[in-house]
Amino acid sequence: MSLDDLQDDVQGEYSDLDGELSVGTDRETRNELAMLLAALDTDDPDELVRRGVHMLFQSAVETGNLDFHLRTEYDVTYDEYLSGMTFEEMAGGADLPQTGTGDPDDRRYQF
Repeated sequence: MSLDDLQDDVQGEYSDLDGELSVGTDRETRNELAMLLAALDTDDPDELVRRGVHMLFQSAVETGNLDFHLRTEYDVTYDEYLSGMTFEEMAGGADLPQTGTGDPDDRRYQF
């Protein structure tokens, strides 16, 4: 898979979320949600679900877990997804122009 495949899949998943998100819960989840509703002084469980998704996403990014799964499935990282280019494309890959002089002082900046 590739960066384009990942972008297509993210757009498809986002489109599928257009309706209301209905999540079934077990007893433990309901207890934890009730505790959070009480402690955070809110009556909106949907808001806590949104916060939970944000926290899970942030944790996955910070620990490298998201990059691991993206690399495994799509052979890209989250940074590559955000930039729209792979690191190889950013650095010019193997397609860097070479000078015919072979001068070791002739260095090119690569990002």
